[in-house]
Amino acid sequence: MAAIVRIGALVAVAVVLIHAATVSYGFSAKLTLERAFPTNHGVEMVHLRGRDRARHGRMLQSSGGVIDFLLSGTYEPYYLGLYYTKVQLGNPPKDFYVQIDTGSNILWVCCNSCIGCSETGALQVELNVFDPGNSSTASLVSCSDKICTPGVVSSDSSCFGQTNQCAFALQYGDGSETSGYFVIDKMRLNVVGNGHDTSNPSASVVFGCSTSQTGDLTKSDKTVDGIFGFGQRDLSVISQLSSRGLAPKVFSHCLNGDDSGGGILVLGEILDPNVVYTPLVPSQSHYNLNLQSISVNGQVLPINPALFATASGQGAIIDSGTTLAYLAEEAYDIFIVAITNTISKSTQSFNFKGNQCYLTSSSISDIFPQASFNFAGGASLLLRPQDYLIQQFIGDNVVWCVGFQKIQGQGATILGDLVLKDKIFVYDLANQQIGWTNFNCAMSINVSTTTRTSKSGLKAQVSDGGSVGNQPDRLVLHLSILVFFVHLSIFTSFLNS
Repeated sequence: MAAIVRIGALVAVAVVLIHAATVSYGFSAKLTLERAFPTNHGVEMVHLRGRDRARHGRMLQSSGGVIDFLLSGTYEPYYLGLYYTKVQLGNPPKDFYVQIDTGSNILWVCCNSCIGCSETGALQVELNVFDPGNSSTASLVSCSDKICTPGVVSSDSSCFGQTNQCAFALQYGDGSETSGYFVIDKMRLNVVGNGHDTSNPSASVVFGCSTSQTGDLTKSDKTVDGIFGFGQRDLSVISQLSSRGLAPKVFSHCLNGDDSGGGILVLGEILDPNVVYTPLVPSQSHYNLNLQSISVNGQVLPINPALFATASGQGAIIDSGTTLAYLAEEAYDIFIVAITNTISKSTQSFNFKGNQCYLTSSSISDIFPQASFNFAGGASLLLRPQDYLIQQFIGDNVVWCVGFQKIQGQGATILGDLVLKDKIFVYDLANQQIGWTNFNCAMSINVSTTTRTSKSGLKAQVSDGGSVGNQPDRLVLHLSILVFFVHLSIFTSFLNS
């Protein structure tokens, strides 16, 4: 391009056209995820199960702008860690690191005078507390506000009678809890266009101010400043922003599963022609889907469909806050038998601490079958062996263990990071559907901030949208044609001179 620019006015026009074409393709909103974990040791699945039990306790109880939350981080499913991102709250803005949680709704952070809130953690980030008195734009939510109406947030919202403050109290299945009051204040929104930061406006959002924490929330290996809920209720930040036209009512994520880690969560729809959609189950607190069957090596397993019924808290839940994946006991047993019967007899199979494990020196892609979770509308979630196996170290041996865990006395299927990695997932709240496709999450992505209608089980059609990293293929094609004509015009001018 530099050589062409020196030719003169003709190419100057081309550069203007290229810039205009780039601007016309819009921009994208992205939220960076960080995956933190101690790097000095691996973690047995019993510890991952313990973390997920606490996580499930919390989960089971409980077209707009271009918004960029600073992205960085790492993902490793067999190390103990959590996803978090940085948000800026208050005026002047202050940094807070909060865990990403699609199983809850509210954003809350630790506040001043908090009992049980840790001051240090193992994530190598500076922990802060929010003080409404130090923010010129902060205001408290009163008991008369509709936010304090039972059912708007959860059944845990209440009122501090003496102070007239709207309060929250979240109790988790492991016995830990957090409580506090609601605040309205500014959240800094990094708006980007054409791949560059363009402005840093703020929007008023309602979030929780935690004054008390107990249990796992106080442990240093899990301590952050709070939790960022991405649920569907009106008080989630995504719902607050989309209701005012500051963000689309859709968000997406792509978690990188290779050794380099990384990932992205965007306020918008990641566009890919291979994305398939299935409808969300109506009137559910979480992202429940209608799972119809499971296949291994192309064969549908003889699992009673009643196990996947969406009534009585069953069905399948998509949850990026869960490390492993969970199946009802009957479905789990059949799934394990199907995998074991498919592999070579030379592969040693054994049970280790309640987990089905295999000892092999071969590549798992060569000896283990593919699996498929089949959902309503014809949308299938394809699992490679690395999407259901976890590498473990037992003594001096490297083994592969099934990462799916057995749920006793509960019919819900919970699909966590083990399954979700290396895939685009789109949470289309406007159309009440979730879509996915396998994807190399280290590659650039194309994001649309315009909500579109898409039928379940059909591939989404790519429309104009911004990209994270590179511009869309359509733009590249247009620029290539433009540059071709510039070269042709220059060549012609030399022949005529």
